[in-house]
Amino acid sequence: MAVQTDPPIAGHGAAGHGPESGPRRDFLTLLTGAAAVIGAGAFVFPFLDSLSPVGGPDSADATVDVDLSKVAPGQQIVVVWRGRPVFVVHRTPAALLALQDTNLTNRLRDWASRELQQPDYVVNWHRSLAPEYGVMVGICTHLGCVPGYVPNPSPTEPVANWPGGYACPCHGSKFDLAGRVFEGAPAQYNLPVPPYSMPTKTSLRIGLSPDDLDFDFDTIRQL
Repeated sequence: MAVQTDPPIAGHGAAGHGPESGPRRDFLTLLTGAAAVIGAGAFVFPFLDSLSPVGGPDSADATVDVDLSKVAPGQQIVVVWRGRPVFVVHRTPAALLALQDTNLTNRLRDWASRELQQPDYVVNWHRSLAPEYGVMVGICTHLGCVPGYVPNPSPTEPVANWPGGYACPCHGSKFDLAGRVFEGAPAQYNLPVPPYSMPTKTSLRIGLSPDDLDFDFDTIRQL
């Protein structure tokens, strides 16, 4: 890898320092670079460490608990389950009405969730246990980018007559606030819904299905 060296400081040209000038400057450059790497590592390591789910990344029964009382209407939080980002969104009454509007569903590839991208117990118009709370793995089913949260309706952005939802920054796939993919998108499938339960009305347990139910996340059609 080529290393760019700084030009001599005015008044201190190479001729004025002799043969030790180059090695000394290279040493200082390496020292500065090492400090930068250490500093970056100090930031990156806690972030990567925070991605480890309860029970370890390879544990099939790893679970993550979410306190829904801290998620305001219209707000989304992102938690990590089995090394994957999971969107937890508190949908407003207006958003719930929009999810049922035929002006929206007619634009969706799989509005009825016929493809196996979710447990059977959330095959409904809101793709969740409680209508107001959406829970989806936040990985675009095209090539694996993380879609951006664009909840507010808009006549023009990111597309005409936007009802609110998710927009993938990589190749333009769009999903509604239930994670259902729009027609014409590179992505062919809805965002997956992980197994989860609601121990109370204001809490989620991602990774564990409700009592007497089961869902193997590894059987989904595509992630």
